[in-house]
Amino acid sequence: MAIQRMDNVGIVVEDMDAAIAFFLELGMELEGRAEIEGLFADQCTGLDGVRCDIAMVRTPDGHSRLELAKYRSPAVISAGPRNRPHNILGTHRVMFAVDDIEDTVARLRPHGAELVGEIARFEDSYLLCYLRGPEGIIVGLAEQLR
Repeated sequence: MAIQRMDNVGIVVEDMDAAIAFFLELGMELEGRAEIEGLFADQCTGLDGVRCDIAMVRTPDGHSRLELAKYRSPAVISAGPRNRPHNILGTHRVMFAVDDIEDTVARLRPHGAELVGEIARFEDSYLLCYLRGPEGIIVGLAEQLR
């Protein structure tokens, strides 16, 4: 077997507390926080003098995790505007299944979430939307219709 599972998706953030609050409001659980530095961090990332804070959040079922990282050194590099369009090359979005899409969007708005488009219906199967979360991350929400 080539892989066992997908362990996590990493996201670099500037405001760790705001990012954690956003994902906790979404329904994820904080698994832990740590400061990472040292030779292993430099070797793994290919950077020199890595010092960063990380937080691991997981879905309630325990199968999916996000690793949030705030770099103290070297300085974070901006990849351009945070309101990049949906069709940009690279990381596209992180999608979550939710019970009630409208309630979830309403709960995330006080944490800075804004809809990219609108809540849309896909046939009789799903309600779907993309919203922009912390650091401009596009988060997808999917509510399966019954």
